[in-house]
Amino acid sequence: MDAHIKYRIGKSSAFQIVTILFAAACVVPLLAILYYIISAGISKVDWNFITNVEKPVGEVGGGIAHALVGSMLIILGASVIAIPLGILCGIFLSENKKSRLAYWSRLSVDILQGVPSIVIGIVAYIWIVKPLGYSAISGSIALSIMMLPIIIRSTEETLKMLPDSLREAAFALGVPFHRVILKVIVPCGISGILSGVMLSIARIAGETAPLLFTAFGYQFLSTNMAKPMETLPHLIFKYAITPYKDWQDLAWGASCILLLWVLLLNIFTKLITRRWKVQL
Repeated sequence: MDAHIKYRIGKSSAFQIVTILFAAACVVPLLAILYYIISAGISKVDWNFITNVEKPVGEVGGGIAHALVGSMLIILGASVIAIPLGILCGIFLSENKKSRLAYWSRLSVDILQGVPSIVIGIVAYIWIVKPLGYSAISGSIALSIMMLPIIIRSTEETLKMLPDSLREAAFALGVPFHRVILKVIVPCGISGILSGVMLSIARIAGETAPLLFTAFGYQFLSTNMAKPMETLPHLIFKYAITPYKDWQDLAWGASCILLLWVLLLNIFTKLITRRWKVQL
């Protein structure tokens, strides 16, 4: 075999090995974190842990039912606000690629995506909490602001990849613009849109900083969105910084639940996108 060919084959093999090593370097820390949290927290998780609420210091037991309900309600509220706005904005940006409004909107979305979560929490505190008080609604608004850039960008990039022939064929049949968008473009891009939605939900599921300034936390089970409400990330933060061993154990159990929740959410996203993927 020619020496030059051997050199190129060796260089290619070396590059593949380096690529595998760097991929392993990314996966190993993730596996280590998963193992440590699950091994430390899974023994604390049982039916009473999931169905009971917080107990006072010194009492045995206690659970995270109020935090689970609070997290679900706040994330649901944030989704109701962010998903329609994000999808509509993504559609606008994909259909108006070169307009001045689209340029400044896209720039604003990129800047918003880089804003630290604690800054969003402070802004929500000044705009909403100071005049109206702590509430789950203010937490949902803060989290919805964090969801918007992910949904907008995923929607825009997904719809931009669709061929123009889809639009042209629909317009040639005399279909009005809004029906082209709702009946042709969005269904064809539903896989990418749903991926962005689920990714944004997974992104905010573990956020603590905005909730410190908005939902604040509450030790009892509550479904009143106009009042303070406990969430899993805030509960973990509160339990982890205490000097009490029982509460620290509860923090590990809550961390395990939150981690499994995010993992299941990502697996569900993969299944949904595979089910609704459109072959073009």
